[in-house]
Amino acid sequence: MSPRDNERLEYLGDAVLQLITAEYLYKHHPGATEGELTQTRSAMVNTNTLAELAEHLDLGSYLYLGKGIAKGGGRGLKSLLANAFEAVLGAVFLDAGYDAAYHYYLTLYRSLPSPVRDENFKGRLQQVAQERFGETPVYDSEGARVGNRREYTSVVFAGAEPLGTGHGASKQEAEQDAARAALESLVGSVTEMPAAKTAAKPRSRRAPRKKREPQEPANEPVAAEVVPLPVHAEPVREPEPRSRQFGEPIE
Repeated sequence: MSPRDNERLEYLGDAVLQLITAEYLYKHHPGATEGELTQTRSAMVNTNTLAELAEHLDLGSYLYLGKGIAKGGGRGLKSLLANAFEAVLGAVFLDAGYDAAYHYYLTLYRSLPSPVRDENFKGRLQQVAQERFGETPVYDSEGARVGNRREYTSVVFAGAEPLGTGHGASKQEAEQDAARAALESLVGSVTEMPAAKTAAKPRSRRAPRKKREPQEPANEPVAAEVVPLPVHAEPVREPEPRSRQFGEPIE
């Protein structure tokens, strides 16, 4: 592997990230449906989110880029920054294990000042395609050099039917653009789809109120009983978090 190539680490980091977010959401959202979990995970791992995490770490300054793409603002390109963050997460996993990668990602994600706007059209198209066609969308993407830059074209299918075509400076951007075009043709809008509303429960008819009879005032006030709180001899110590793999305390 070339020392300037991060693609293998990106591949590993992407897989680790999917597991981290899936485990976290499964444990912390026990009442969520599969569709809700998928949509929330998409917001946590989309290009915009990972790019913002990479900017927080200033990863753009450490990328080896060609002169052309560097002059064209490549260090701020969201797709490159997102890929760089996945590579870093893969490296953390190799060096320190899953627990370290788990806490590293979630600590950074929770430090974001506000939720990142979700432009994951692919995740939303997957929901629509499964509901309408019973199929998972498949993307056919190709890259071609246009002048001094490379451009990708992607066509998304549900079964044998093409749903939309998109273009972008990277494969990920082209697939997102294709999913956006498909959503426009299927639902007529690419705005955030509202969550399904639960049916309101019918109100039960209340029985008519009974007239309250006047009560005689109590002769003597009754003093409230004061129950003393238990006092611990020693402060309660929180258990140390331990590694899932080795049962050792996490530093």
